[in-house]
Amino acid sequence: MSINLNGAVACVTGGGRGIGEATVRALVDQGARVVVGDIDEKAAEAVAASLSGVRAVKLDVADPESFENFLNVARELGPVDLLVNNAGIMRTGKFVDIDLAALHREMAINTGGVINGMRLVLPDMLQRSHGHIVNVSSMAGKMTCAGASVYTASKFAVAGLSRSVRAEIVGSGVSITTIMPSAVDTDLTAGMNIRGIPKAKPSEIAAEVIASCKHGQPEVTMPKWLYPVGTIEQALPERVGNWIKRIAGAQERIAPDNEKTREYQARVSRS
Repeated sequence: MSINLNGAVACVTGGGRGIGEATVRALVDQGARVVVGDIDEKAAEAVAASLSGVRAVKLDVADPESFENFLNVARELGPVDLLVNNAGIMRTGKFVDIDLAALHREMAINTGGVINGMRLVLPDMLQRSHGHIVNVSSMAGKMTCAGASVYTASKFAVAGLSRSVRAEIVGSGVSITTIMPSAVDTDLTAGMNIRGIPKAKPSEIAAEVIASCKHGQPEVTMPKWLYPVGTIEQALPERVGNWIKRIAGAQERIAPDNEKTREYQARVSRS
């Protein structure tokens, strides 16, 4: 499987900033015709305005009608060759302290958005025996993160969904790659005390998205050496894993209360 990006129609969700923006720019560099979607319409428009031939659409990935409209804008250019399901948010703090509606909204965006996107593009891709989907998950889809419980659950769900659908479409000519980064230098991690944890640049994740269009590998972890982490955690007795996380201060590092984290959480609450 290989997708020629030169002239391809590509859709990127959550493309107004961070990994999404970097991916849009990398795709344009490859000659793709890109439609960028983001719930922050102004952010999407700013990205599109800075590039040639990019279209911007207000997109709520949790809303199937909004997602269908986003894809229909892309279909004006031709059949969708690539969908990058990147949109996502992270609520941090103790599970019992976070508003229930906010937790459901987080799941609806992070997992529901991927369900919507895949279900809406796959029929056409399968009919054409051509297409590629990239689902941006996280290393939180392989290991549990205290202080970001629903985020962790949503990313496990994305990884499991991707694997299950891949099994259904084997030999179809359509591929699905799940990208699982560790910490990335975006607003999501700003303010977190993650010293000692590998931190990638958005452009590095974007490069992996581009590379996946050629190799079509099922899962890509970043950095690569983190691949067995999930297996190691599952092999450990839970009480041992919890002890290690307590000693490392995992929850306090992921969910600190400071100006940067409050700013991000305030923006997330408007998503």
